[in-house]
Amino acid sequence: MSTAKKEYKRVTVKSLIEMKQNQEKISMLTAYDYSMAKIVDDAKVDVILVGDSASNVMAGHETTLPITLDQMIYHASSVIRAIDRALVVVDLPFGSYQSDPKEALRSAIRIMKESGAHAVKVEGGAEIKESVKRILNAGVPVMGHLGLTPQAIYKFGTYTVRAKEKEEADKLIEDALLLEKLGCFAIVLEKIPASLTKIVSEKLSIPTIGIGGGRYADGQVLVIHDLLGMTHEFNPRFLRRYMNLYEEMGSAISQYVADVKSLDFPSEEEQY
Repeated sequence: MSTAKKEYKRVTVKSLIEMKQNQEKISMLTAYDYSMAKIVDDAKVDVILVGDSASNVMAGHETTLPITLDQMIYHASSVIRAIDRALVVVDLPFGSYQSDPKEALRSAIRIMKESGAHAVKVEGGAEIKESVKRILNAGVPVMGHLGLTPQAIYKFGTYTVRAKEKEEADKLIEDALLLEKLGCFAIVLEKIPASLTKIVSEKLSIPTIGIGGGRYADGQVLVIHDLLGMTHEFNPRFLRRYMNLYEEMGSAISQYVADVKSLDFPSEEEQY
């Protein structure tokens, strides 16, 4: 088991490369608002992802597709105001970068300028090569994302494990090497076989971050609402719940309702 080799007062893209070189695993969690981001940052999580998963857990949509660039900037701005240590990466939302490199650059610049974020994340490999190049050439750090790419869910038609067959696995390896060559500083590997994550992680000099990719990734990421048990319908194999806040919060709120109804709250001591 690896242990921390260096204390980082501020995590940067360079820090993540050093962590991989020192065999220190990278911790990454999502956050979408000031209060949650403050807790996550104070707990010394290395990377905070302002994910387009906000479309699901914050807005209640079935997929990540509906969230807009303006909404991502709003969430990212809220997170940035809470941060002292973590590197903040923001998802470029669906439709803001895939087909037009100029639009991709405009989207990335808006996120960086208007939210104060440190980097952006994009889904895909060779098919978004020109967009990645355009963003990187402007000096914006880019994190890649391969494997299960939720923005392409209607193309895949399912959230099952990706790259189990050799043809898709070979393409994923090629795409990972391409993203590294282009200049990406890290790559998320979502829901792929652990054996493939091991191959990719060993081939790359930049870190891999797994979500359902097994223990061989250089780091791990989870959605904060899933980790804390605020969601309870989502139960993939890769998810470890560290709390059951859905039940605990529900119990506390029910007790509040009962106390109000019974005139127990507020008490003599809780009024002026």
